[in-house]
Amino acid sequence: MKRTIMLVEDDVLMREFMTDYFKKENWHVLEADNGREALELFEEHEVDLIVLDIMMSEIDGWSVCRRVRKKSGVPIIIITARADDDDQIMGFELGADEYVTKPFSPKVLVARATALLKRAEGTLGREDDRLVYGTLTIDRQAHAVEVAGEGITLSPKEYDLLILLARNTGKVLERDEILNAVWGMDYYGDTRAVDTHIKKLRAKLGDEGRLIRTVIGTGYKFEFGNES
Repeated sequence: MKRTIMLVEDDVLMREFMTDYFKKENWHVLEADNGREALELFEEHEVDLIVLDIMMSEIDGWSVCRRVRKKSGVPIIIITARADDDDQIMGFELGADEYVTKPFSPKVLVARATALLKRAEGTLGREDDRLVYGTLTIDRQAHAVEVAGEGITLSPKEYDLLILLARNTGKVLERDEILNAVWGMDYYGDTRAVDTHIKKLRAKLGDEGRLIRTVIGTGYKFEFGNES
């Protein structure tokens, strides 16, 4: 099935270069050269994934990411010329799922986009399709999460994080272990990304956020049926 990606980049040559690579891999590509156009395209089209530059005219990438995330859990990859850890943390706090620093290989970008979309669609495995913990229900086949019967919108990284924790119920997972499992071995950021996503995940889960316990100095543990 052909998927739709929106490439938001004000450098025309770079955008055309990325477009060519994605089209070769059978993606349908929407192009925007500024934040305002990106938001308009997002309202008009069904988009499966967004690749988003940060430094743009009219509306910057941070603002676009924030506005999109208020409405949708669509996977977002941020691209930027800045490699600062603080910028990466900002992106993750706003709901981005991946962070790519320029210069980068278009082939690698396509591969990361494909892998991210597969994780978002839950096509990396169908075992234990339905997980239930109190009022929290995770339907892996439908890629849906509910708390007390109400649907919860999670970003792909938040969903992956929840699945990892739930499938390791009762086990303490170190931050580095979580980082490698959810972000991948090639991620060069620090473990603050884990803490940021845990905070956002707990908030979205409401009362069931208590299932995710902090193990001071180590990491996190998903605990059900043995609460103290």
